[in-house]
Amino acid sequence: MTITIIRRPSANGATIGRLYVNGVPEFYTCEDVVRPPSQKVFGKTAIPTGTYKVLINRSERFSKLAGYDVELPLLLNVPGYAGVRIHAGNFPQDTAGCLLPGTGIGADGASVINSRVAFSALFARMQQALVAGESIIVTIR
Repeated sequence: MTITIIRRPSANGATIGRLYVNGVPEFYTCEDVVRPPSQKVFGKTAIPTGTYKVLINRSERFSKLAGYDVELPLLLNVPGYAGVRIHAGNFPQDTAGCLLPGTGIGADGASVINSRVAFSALFARMQQALVAGESIIVTIR
């Protein structure tokens, strides 16, 4: 399974992108602002462009918040980052450096809408891909 995110330029404190699954546009994304590597701000900087393998595993952070075990997609080997996940959230302040999927762009142009719906659909497809023996690759442009 290939996931490609094509970003728009950062504006209004966020970076909005279009998410494609196997070449088909499916969702939108919200991330933090894109900054040069030398100006990274912890939890407030978008993921570096590149291609990353994805693993689904238990998230310590989200498990503690939810009070039960939560598994989420994790992007592996992101330079200068640890714990980059794909999870639900609508606004840049929800990202903490992660990717937030949504079904559309918010009226403010700096958020996504229906993130839980989009995340559930995307996560189900990712799990199906893994069960089918496929790897999951995310490319961010």
